[in-house]
Amino acid sequence: VQLQASGGGLVQAGASLRLSCAVSGRSFSVNNIGWFREVPGKERDFVARITWATGSTYYADSVKGRFTISRDNAKITVYLQMNSVKPEDTAVYYCAINRPGWRGPLDSSTAYDFWGQGTLVTVSS
Repeated sequence: VQLQASGGGLVQAGASLRLSCAVSGRSFSVNNIGWFREVPGKERDFVARITWATGSTYYADSVKGRFTISRDNAKITVYLQMNSVKPEDTAVYYCAINRPGWRGPLDSSTAYDFWGQGTLVTVSS
């Protein structure tokens, strides 16, 4: 399986950005696809996730109301629409797959088995 994250870049505070995560080559069921972000020297933090079957969405408090996660079933792609970005949103953003059977919290990176390569988002003040 491959996850290709794209859409990162340098933007000013208050701007919008849309990240994409294209999934290919999978031969197993997907429960959730999540977005995480990581700043050098810090842990990888949960941003948002979407349950593939139902489209239900969940967000970290820090992005709630500003970011929207969505999916395109036909393209097997997940998007993260980032609005009103802030300098503290600067990070490498990763998408990842959570498979059925995990019983722990879904905002933990350990719940996710496959990861994309990351895309850098830099927000200037």
